[in-house]
Amino acid sequence: MNINKELNLLNKKIVYSFTKFTTIDYQDEISCIVWHISCNLLCSYCYNDNIVFSKQGYYSHNDILDFLKSRVGLLSAVVLSGGEATMHNLEPFCKEVKKLGFKIKLDTNGINTKIIKELISKNLIDFISLDFKAPKEKFKILTQKSSYEKFYETLKYLIDIKFSFELRTTINGSLLNENDINSMIKIAYNLGYKNSFYIQNYLQTISNIGNIKYTKQINKNLIFKNLLNIEFRN
Repeated sequence: MNINKELNLLNKKIVYSFTKFTTIDYQDEISCIVWHISCNLLCSYCYNDNIVFSKQGYYSHNDILDFLKSRVGLLSAVVLSGGEATMHNLEPFCKEVKKLGFKIKLDTNGINTKIIKELISKNLIDFISLDFKAPKEKFKILTQKSSYEKFYETLKYLIDIKFSFELRTTINGSLLNENDINSMIKIAYNLGYKNSFYIQNYLQTISNIGNIKYTKQINKNLIFKNLLNIEFRN
């Protein structure tokens, strides 16, 4: 990629907002979070509809780099989130972030497998939080897209190369039940996943994409805990 093209990419306003400080989004790191516009899924429970449907961000990657230059020695990492960060060309930004000495974590739904592989092969990503949306039979119902196989390819790839990542699932009991969660745990376990599986509570807001108003509570006692370490968040 030539220098002029990289400069143009860094100047595109594709960042909706950024969180300047967090100690909870990247374990053992003091981070900032960069929220990228757009997504390639339309999850019913998603509460970031303003980010998902935004056609124009308020910040560019260069704006974030200016901020990061003032945080060298104060922050240790940058989290790329969204929306879906892999909807954008992240390589030029990641290169500059790495030059500043920061680690990079990617939050992703995993269906842009090619881009994820490229970022990893170029040592531009240190850790990934991979969203396991639903088992195959419910994936389209929940996300409005038939992209389960792409997610599965990414999951298998990360396990096969022994990359540092975590699996997480956001649960709305009206969409996923205990059997669904156990099915997802078994899929990960059978592929060789050995890290923690995080189950996150659904957040009710006025802007959920699916206009969901009610959620059943899952019975935590029915969740398999003998295969993987299961942790509940939020």
